[in-house]
Amino acid sequence: MVMLNVKRGNSVLPWSIRNKYVLITGATSGIGLAAALRLAKDGARLGIIARNRTRAVECAERIRMESSVHHAQIDIFIADMGSLHSVRQVAGEILEACPHIDVLVNNAGAFYDQRHSSEDKFEMTWAVNHLGPFLLTTLLLDRLQENREARIIFTSSHGHKMARDGIGYDDLDGRRLYSPFKRLLGGANLRYGETKLANLLLTVELAKRLQGTGVTANCFDPGLVSTGFNMNNGALARMTMACMKPFSRTPEKGAETLVWLAESVELTGQSGNYYKDLKLGTSSRAAQDSESAAHLWEISEKQIRAAFSK
Repeated sequence: MVMLNVKRGNSVLPWSIRNKYVLITGATSGIGLAAALRLAKDGARLGIIARNRTRAVECAERIRMESSVHHAQIDIFIADMGSLHSVRQVAGEILEACPHIDVLVNNAGAFYDQRHSSEDKFEMTWAVNHLGPFLLTTLLLDRLQENREARIIFTSSHGHKMARDGIGYDDLDGRRLYSPFKRLLGGANLRYGETKLANLLLTVELAKRLQGTGVTANCFDPGLVSTGFNMNNGALARMTMACMKPFSRTPEKGAETLVWLAESVELTGQSGNYYKDLKLGTSSRAAQDSESAAHLWEISEKQIRAAFSK
């Protein structure tokens, strides 16, 4: 077992989530809420990034009540992860409010059956699932590196394997994937798969860039989880999710690996990996392409520069 020892006066303590500051997106429902509740019970201090303030406040109160930690620190930050300007603004608020960040969990995600454009003119699935988390992470990276034991976690998916040929860099706007013919062939599913593949490739590139800093980056597959995911795509999507519900995990089960990645002593120093069910998972060949990972980083930086130059 690898163990990081942290000095506290004359004593030496291993990694513990107690009193660690965990910043998490997508924590108002599903596995994000389940993970936040578990982390609060285990003594973590929480920062929740949410799109809706009312839901975030309700979520914070629920966490306090169900964790029996009625005076738990739960900070609320409001941002739309599909808006790069909103992400940049909330990052500034976080940096001002949080002198110390121990764990960053990029958990928020979305699936769109039809093509939508973000306010920055990017395809929405790409904006929410990749560009938003990429920008948030890079803007908070210096603060994370001030803490030589920080952890970065991405919620990915088995769905990344749908993008067998990698990310279609020549169609990042998704227009071909969302064309009528491609939609019939599962173009929206492939777009979602590309964004989940992007989570893995970002993990690989981050781990490379963070070598020697003590900060780690990992991602995980929560499995098929019964949540409100994909319920925004009409009656057919809702019926499909209802049919899948008997075969789905509870949010608590889906959150187990996320919590393990945040809390486990044995994962200290482990970086650039993909996990499933509390162990190393098997990612696709495309997810292990270091050249594609580096290219994705460059492309993402260019897209963000373009968004802020308008």
